[in-house]
Amino acid sequence: MAIDYGTKRVGIASTDDSGSFALPRAVWENDADLIGKIIKFKNEEKIDLIVVGESRNYKGEPNPVMNEAEKFRSELESLEAKTVLHPEVLTTMEARQIQGETLMTDASAAALILKSYIDSIKR
Repeated sequence: MAIDYGTKRVGIASTDDSGSFALPRAVWENDADLIGKIIKFKNEEKIDLIVVGESRNYKGEPNPVMNEAEKFRSELESLEAKTVLHPEVLTTMEARQIQGETLMTDASAAALILKSYIDSIKR
């Protein structure tokens, strides 16, 4: 499972049964119910690892949103959800270029993060 964390919306992606393909699944509001939705999805889908997009600027420094994403990741970890950070740069923009702006753009960005992670561990 991968998360494209944003202050307003959060994109969710997961793999197929083989773990080879990244599929956009949902876009949820970043609100008080978010952590519960993620844990429920994780448990229902039997997900072992959550990949959180590591947002950095062009200089490799954390973006302002990264501080909030780190707090979010810590909260997931405190609920015994295993997480890992994976670099992501402009995935939302890339998703828009591929499909245009849709209600699932953030989920598609999460799928790009997840696909990048899958490719990196297969090398």
